[in-house]
Amino acid sequence: MQTKKVNVVEDYHGTPVADPYRWLEDSGDPEVQVWVERQNALTEAFLQGEDPRPAIKARLQELWNYPRTQLPRRAGSWIFFEKNSGLQNQPVLYRQRGLSGEPKMVLDPNSWSPDGTVAMSNYSVEEGGRFVAYTVSVHGSDRQEIRIRDLEKGEDLPEVLRWCRFTNMAWFRDLGFYYTRYPAPGTVDPGDESNFNQVYWHALGTDQEEDVLIFELPERKELSFHVSLTWDQQYLLLHVFEGTDRRNGLYYRPLGGEPGFVHLFEPGEASYRFLGSHGSTFYLVTNLEAPRGRIIAVDLKNPGREQWVEILPEQEDVIDQACYISGCFVVSFLHNAHSRLSIYDQSGRYLKDVQLPTMGSVQGLWGRQDEKEFFLSFTSFLHPAAAYHYEFPSGQLKPFGELKLTFDPADYETKQVFYPSKDGTQVSMFLVHKRGLKLDGQNPNLLYGYGGFNIAITPSFSPGRLWWLEQGGVYAVANLRGGSEYGEEWHRAGMLENKQNVFDDFIAAAEWLIENKYTSREKLVIEGRSNGGLLVSAVLVQRPELFGAVVCVVPVTDMLRFHKFTVGRYWVPEYGNAETNPEHFQFLYRYSPLHNAAPGEYPPTIIVTADGDDRVVPAHAYKFRAALQGAQRGAAPILLRVDTKAGHGHGKPTAKIVEEQADIYGFLVKVLGN
Repeated sequence: MQTKKVNVVEDYHGTPVADPYRWLEDSGDPEVQVWVERQNALTEAFLQGEDPRPAIKARLQELWNYPRTQLPRRAGSWIFFEKNSGLQNQPVLYRQRGLSGEPKMVLDPNSWSPDGTVAMSNYSVEEGGRFVAYTVSVHGSDRQEIRIRDLEKGEDLPEVLRWCRFTNMAWFRDLGFYYTRYPAPGTVDPGDESNFNQVYWHALGTDQEEDVLIFELPERKELSFHVSLTWDQQYLLLHVFEGTDRRNGLYYRPLGGEPGFVHLFEPGEASYRFLGSHGSTFYLVTNLEAPRGRIIAVDLKNPGREQWVEILPEQEDVIDQACYISGCFVVSFLHNAHSRLSIYDQSGRYLKDVQLPTMGSVQGLWGRQDEKEFFLSFTSFLHPAAAYHYEFPSGQLKPFGELKLTFDPADYETKQVFYPSKDGTQVSMFLVHKRGLKLDGQNPNLLYGYGGFNIAITPSFSPGRLWWLEQGGVYAVANLRGGSEYGEEWHRAGMLENKQNVFDDFIAAAEWLIENKYTSREKLVIEGRSNGGLLVSAVLVQRPELFGAVVCVVPVTDMLRFHKFTVGRYWVPEYGNAETNPEHFQFLYRYSPLHNAAPGEYPPTIIVTADGDDRVVPAHAYKFRAALQGAQRGAAPILLRVDTKAGHGHGKPTAKIVEEQADIYGFLVKVLGN
């Protein structure tokens, strides 16, 4: 189905650029809504013929039906954790007395909506364990409301705090908490509703109108803040960010002292992550003069660089996460894109390694500075995410919560290979498949990548991937430049003017898989989500002959206008700005998928988005589908799947995830013919 074109042309630094599908940007337009309905109908009609989805969905539900416990945290004598019993749409928040107590339900988001589309996106417990502040997201939106539950009374307090995005709550005793919010709609221009982030203090039992403004920088409206307190509650801390740039600032204010903040570090130079403190000494992880990270001590009384004490110098492996607990530094490193965990004393002397269950990923670490324990969340391709508890006195890592599998990991194997990219750079790739795989080029292969925003793509578990492996498929994950697998240099080699390196790395991975007979061009599927959607849409238009099918989920595709929608301006440090910078326009226009969908023969493609996505707005998917369909000269389908009452993916109910996966795999079964 061809899509209506309009005559819209913009001048970018002397270059006229047509935008014939701009009318699709307005999701509220009835004409756009009719267009979306027709696209969904076309996709459903394609999938219904000899429909493989019922069998796929039934097996996916079986694979998803296992208990999973998220990273626990302690407050007073209580341990809090989220758990999904299996097919619940949302995980339930529990608490229990100590390690062996009986879990008691605290909050059940499944009771908030009949279809599970209202989710808890974050929670914070005050030190004594009586009050829980939690954020609520509706239909997958990044917009949040904060509510507060009194666990002694078993009811919510009357106040509701609005206008929040990506917020967290930092409790001061049991009196209230600090949090961040944005201006109320209507008080600023619509384009500024995700600017002017502010820090507020909320006292329990009061209306939001009474909250006290603690900090703002209206002259730098693009900055946002993450608020926290030192363990002894002597200092209020602000990690200060410009968009998604990890080179953050760090401001602090002594509580009970002067109201102003000391600007210890300004954003834009390096990353600084606070780990803990002793009096006026702050312990930090930074990548200043250390792209793979190092741990330093900074005395607030003498904060000059010449006075810094380097505790843990930069290592060969990247510091991924770290905590300061019981006078020790617990450090999770990335070694060739998978985790290793080590403990150092307060001076940086190596003490021991903590043996992890297998080659995989430490997804989270949590521990209080004054305790002798920590919790971690661990996963791998064949190890569902599970929680573990470590005690310093015993030195033992033990499972926390129930671990039950719906498959036999021994049936599969994981290996890591390294291949050369276009410029000779060695790139890591993980391969997962059934044992005894025959390398005859006939295996369906799903190649996944991301490559951006300093995010490492490490081994992780997905029930949906298990279905693919059960069918004899190969699952490949490439650790592309742009991520944090090898530190800040690896990240910077895949951002701004270097973004083409990411696409070259991915194309080289595809070629390696074909050359080494893991698959063939006809059997090779590529998949990416969000920034990974940009990845697969870019390589699709650059090398359409290389792939057998494409799965493009919540993609960024319009690289000239992405900063104009919702929180798109956060990504300018990563991508650039074609509107204000002529040099940025040149490299963005060169690879922008929307603007490079030239007439040609494209492989079967399914583009997946959601009408409520307010992070990567669905206009990116709509416009790209229209452009790609208009450019298609072959017979392969170019389909669009638009979910309703859903967003970018966070908080999506299990039922919707299974439906989406069934549609994607149903599409692949039909187009690959297996």
